Amino acid sequence: MPGPNEQSGGIAKASAMISPLLTKRALVVLHDIVAVAACWLLGYWLRFNLTIPVDYLANAWWRTLPLVFAVYAPICWSFGLYRGIWRYASVMDMRRIILAVTVAAVVMVAATHMLRLWPVPRSVLVLHPILLILVMGGSRFAYRAWRDGVLYGRTVLTGEPVLVLGCGDAADRLLRELAHSSEWCVVGLLSEDARRIGQELRGVKILGPHEGLSAWAEKLSIRRAIVAMPEASPRKRRRAIELAIRAGLSVMTVPCLGDMLAGRVAVSGVRCVQLEDLLGRDPVQLDMACLRSWLDGQAVLVTGAGGSIGSELARQIARFAPRLLILLDVSEYALYRLEQEFRREYAQIPCAFVVGDVRDAAWLDRIFSAHRPSVVFHAAAYKHVPLMEDGNAWQAVTNNVTGSKRLAEAARRHGTDKFILISTDKAVNPANVMGATKRLAERVLATMQQERGESGTRFITVRFGNVLDSNGSVIPTFREQIARGGPVTVTHPEIVRYFMLIPEAAQLVLQAGQMGQGGEIFVLEMGEPVRIHDLARNMIRLSGLSEDEVRIEFTGLRPGEKLCEELLTDSEHTLPTPHPKLRVALAEAAPDAGWRRDLEDWLQGPVAGTSREIKQRLQRFVPEYSPQPDEAREEALEKNGEAR
Repeated sequence: MPGPNEQSGGIAKASAMISPLLTKRALVVLHDIVAVAACWLLGYWLRFNLTIPVDYLANAWWRTLPLVFAVYAPICWSFGLYRGIWRYASVMDMRRIILAVTVAAVVMVAATHMLRLWPVPRSVLVLHPILLILVMGGSRFAYRAWRDGVLYGRTVLTGEPVLVLGCGDAADRLLRELAHSSEWCVVGLLSEDARRIGQELRGVKILGPHEGLSAWAEKLSIRRAIVAMPEASPRKRRRAIELAIRAGLSVMTVPCLGDMLAGRVAVSGVRCVQLEDLLGRDPVQLDMACLRSWLDGQAVLVTGAGGSIGSELARQIARFAPRLLILLDVSEYALYRLEQEFRREYAQIPCAFVVGDVRDAAWLDRIFSAHRPSVVFHAAAYKHVPLMEDGNAWQAVTNNVTGSKRLAEAARRHGTDKFILISTDKAVNPANVMGATKRLAERVLATMQQERGESGTRFITVRFGNVLDSNGSVIPTFREQIARGGPVTVTHPEIVRYFMLIPEAAQLVLQAGQMGQGGEIFVLEMGEPVRIHDLARNMIRLSGLSEDEVRIEFTGLRPGEKLCEELLTDSEHTLPTPHPKLRVALAEAAPDAGWRRDLEDWLQGPVAGTSREIKQRLQRFVPEYSPQPDEAREEALEKNGEAR
């Protein structure tokens, strides 16, 4: 318990804080009392053409003034006129004044009529509330205008000059919050709406369309632009950002509209543009109710949990309160890092962190027996195309095919309800070992689904392209190369890839898993392909450098690499699903029993010879697989060696 001295000290501090507030409120009340009296007198003055008869001045005005105070004071107080802060007077404050004065005026008319005091002219009863609204509202807004520096002209412009792209609500709020910023000074706006060009927003002129950004930046010596278009479509925002990057400007953007509406961040909390903004992806809308009813209280196993997709899947699943989350990875360090994160961020979710290899059937049986998962997300795989192409081809087969097969068989033996395989666009008409092994894993699951009958584990495949900034992707490589001063290595000037965000991919995998009934290959909507050359240039510019400072080198296609990836094989087509970002591929019939026996013999046999022999066998099981000819691969290897 605090002692007497501490209590008295606390009371003194509270009194010191309350006293200024009471003083300010008393001044506001006094202001309004004077305004009520002055406007009552002014009403008589206007009624009698600026000369009030002595009788009216002594009787009608003076004698009725106490009644005016008695009516207006409690009504203005009850309408909350003294809770507002004049420094931030707003339309809401004006609305309160109008309502309070209107109600008081009606009561005043009734009171003068019933009490039959000295007759008050009807015109005064009309003029008084009008004048009072003007005085009470005007004084509040005049005070705010004085504090904002509007009354004596625009504040002296200080800070770094910037251009703002956009002239909507977000731009308006941004200008208001940056009005007195000592860091930035907005010198112009750019808008796609031709009707607004030449107009002003909060005293800042709308100079022209976005396409003129480069010219305006040069004319005004601008080095920075802020994109304030959170309400625009992702494609329009991306175009505005790209225009600013091409103009050589440092680009920033306001928070997304969802964050601002949720109150998580203010408009002035601008941030640097990130690669995610250049993708122009719409946020994913999930069926939260269905996902919760599916995962709530379930035991869920995620393989490859230490990787980019696996770890994000684990985070997303944790939102739906599973009974147990089993996180399996062959990498002890990756699993350790995930464990530390979950102990800190998701302590309320029961988790089992399991180090293990999906190729170890006996170990998988122990895991399934101990934890009885009802849902399995299989993200564990070898994914690096050139690394798996020659010397490691058999490891790609055993991990991506044998591992997937043994995990799926363990799930079927132990009564798992759903098994979701994370596949890749490289499995479509594959030109490399990695893609061929992932396609073969898809076909293995198709045969197991065919054998399922009317009950048992349902096998589902989800296929998508590259995820931005995943482990082993091109993004971290580019970052390292830029940090070293270059060169940034791109294999081919025309190579393109599909990209999506890691959280977006994980969320859509969950939605596909919930929707799937077995046998489907879900294809995620990947948007427009991105040219890797453009990606490299944008990353250099976003780092504040130019291509003269960090040059780009073309090294030639690597072994197994295609110029562009596909999402469907020649024998597939898609149908829409209830989710706009998910389509389901109608694949060919599952392989026959002879195909399955030959595959089993191959996978259970000894290491299958040379890389060429492994690829020949892969072609037997994946007819659409077209490996690079030896001479093409050797030429690519030579180019890579020369580049190094």
